[in-house]
Amino acid sequence: MITIADIWAARPIVMEAAIRTPLVRLQLPEAPAHSAEIYLKLENLQPIGSFKLRGAQNALRSAPPGTLARGVLVASAGNMAQGVAYVAQRLGVRATIIAPDTAPETKQRAVERLGGEFVRVPRERWWRTFQERTFPGYEERAFVHAFDDDLVMAGNGTIGLEILEDLPDVDTIVVPFGGGGLAAGIATATRALKPATRVFAAEVATAAPVSASFAAGEATQVPFEPSFVDGIGSTAVFPRMWELASNLLDGALVASVDEAKAAVRLLAERQRIIAEGAAACAVAVALAGRAGGGKVVCIISGGNIDFEVLREILAGV
Repeated sequence: MITIADIWAARPIVMEAAIRTPLVRLQLPEAPAHSAEIYLKLENLQPIGSFKLRGAQNALRSAPPGTLARGVLVASAGNMAQGVAYVAQRLGVRATIIAPDTAPETKQRAVERLGGEFVRVPRERWWRTFQERTFPGYEERAFVHAFDDDLVMAGNGTIGLEILEDLPDVDTIVVPFGGGGLAAGIATATRALKPATRVFAAEVATAAPVSASFAAGEATQVPFEPSFVDGIGSTAVFPRMWELASNLLDGALVASVDEAKAAVRLLAERQRIIAEGAAACAVAVALAGRAGGGKVVCIISGGNIDFEVLREILAGV
């Protein structure tokens, strides 16, 4: 497990590329007085539109000399792909991304603008890449795991430091859970500095293995149904990530696809914030009261939603 010392060590490295994102109050004047105070940690404002820049920066910049000489390889549905491509471009190394065939065109174009190579494969083959940590034809590339990597998780954990500095009396933090590296990093920082604060995973109902695993008391497989929520959701939690989640998190909260869409609309209409589906799930469960009362921080993990999808959601389609 990573430690708070790892996160502190990551901070100056992360801030060479990332920005310290604002923490803002979600304005809901019509909400009952006893409702939770919801705050938004705006990682969608990072240079690549996602928190993934933090972990990518820490992992690549901390790599031993010569490790990246033949390039870097990552498996990603889109945001880690952009993070790795962004940092690799700054370091002058090649980046190849293995992506599922369901990855949005928006994210592919973003990777290619950054000079990265985007390789689409069937979802099952993409998922196997996480397990094998390589891909045929790219064995000489340095593999950066999108979530099961100590340096990546430590970089993500710097978000937790910023939340606790900006809102010391936070009661609950809700974190979108894809692979689990974001939740593990933030929860590690929170457990070390303010252990009374609760940390929950946020999932979408069409693919919620963390919730099912907490209910069963062990890692559990679930069906997967594609939706516009493409940044989180899978059939299972990686074994090591389940070990971390079960020790660090207070549980998992699930949003329906319709609730996630409503949260995307609310964020855009009320505060002009563009959030992708994964981020909207965190807001959706907080709005529904599932995260409890008090001061609740939702991680707006990214804003890289396909514009056509956003248009349809805003139009109520």
